[in-house]
Amino acid sequence: MSLKGQNIIIFSQMQFDNHLESTNYIMAKHLAQDNYVYYVDRPYTWRDYIQFRKTPGFRARKPYFFSSKNSFIQTEIPNLKIIITPPVPSINILPEGILYRLALKINELIVAKRLNKVIEHLNISNFIYINSYNFSYPTLHKLLNPVLTVYHCVDPIIEYYQTKHGLISEDILVKNVDLVICTSKELRNQKALLNKNAFFIPNAANISHSQKALDPILPVADILSGIKKPIIGYFGNIERRIDYDLVKKLLETNRDKSFVFIGPVDYYYIKEDSAHPNLYLKGPVPYGEMPAVLKGFDVAIIPFKKDEVSSHIFPLKLFEYLGSGRPVVSTDFNPDLKDFTSDTVFYCKNAKEFSEALEAALKDTPLLQQKRLAIAADNTWEHRIMEIKELLKINLDKKLKYGDN
Repeated sequence: MSLKGQNIIIFSQMQFDNHLESTNYIMAKHLAQDNYVYYVDRPYTWRDYIQFRKTPGFRARKPYFFSSKNSFIQTEIPNLKIIITPPVPSINILPEGILYRLALKINELIVAKRLNKVIEHLNISNFIYINSYNFSYPTLHKLLNPVLTVYHCVDPIIEYYQTKHGLISEDILVKNVDLVICTSKELRNQKALLNKNAFFIPNAANISHSQKALDPILPVADILSGIKKPIIGYFGNIERRIDYDLVKKLLETNRDKSFVFIGPVDYYYIKEDSAHPNLYLKGPVPYGEMPAVLKGFDVAIIPFKKDEVSSHIFPLKLFEYLGSGRPVVSTDFNPDLKDFTSDTVFYCKNAKEFSEALEAALKDTPLLQQKRLAIAADNTWEHRIMEIKELLKINLDKKLKYGDN
């Protein structure tokens, strides 16, 4: 029997109104179909409060920052509420050590005080607590008294601002929860060294959304207008995962193609010589416009670099691409992906193989498209959430029966 009718508090690293739909929020929305879900938005720091005070995101949260009785946003899904917490001190600047850990306890107390008041106000009892990649608050659950504690690990910790304290914090978190769910095999293997109750459940896609790209009536997104065909497209964050050396070689050897990157750009990783006549960095678009964007791609790509952590990555966009029917070319950054995509995706070792794969992908056929759609249909969020709910149910029943023993 699957999980149903439970109270679930998800404390997330990702904000509910993020530019791109996140694994964390997608999971919350699906769990809320037959459970009562309270999605705790990543707490603003005092620095965020000042820096973002003129943004739409700040204005959406402002009425809820300082009122425990008026601290949640009702979403369009009846069973899903967004909880906003008060701003907390900005502590990441502190060096790792006793002072940082003391400051962290204060932040956890501030957040816990708000959550406990909401729990009391909404009469929430016997709830499951899921820390969804918010490793910065490793012991918050100990102040909330949930019946089951879960860490949802969606990515390796890479960036300096994360590793500075996050590596230590995540280890503390993993050791102290009842269950760990990881989105890649490598992450699962790593976390299982600290918590034997660790499981692998990969990312998936909102196929019903990405399949809108197949609608003959849907117009191609305006953001692609005027760009010469064929369009080789990427949809997602443009950040450290991208193999920029590979992209540069692709641009130089495929001058007849337009390479379009749609998504937020982290210019820390974009080199000064990145300008190229057939490269288009178009910035982010709302998630709702994704199908219209993907419809304009002739080939969708995942040009991630292969490094010491790439095997930890199981990208959401892979199945979104497949669900849109687009041909997909990727680097071979994570060998586990082949187990889920059969022979429908080109996985390439270098720029030469990537260029050859692009040429092959441009000779697409309806039969190949149907094979991709079939693979996507087997990797939907409906499938993944069912796996997550079954895992939560098994562990909840075990916890209620045996306690912490």
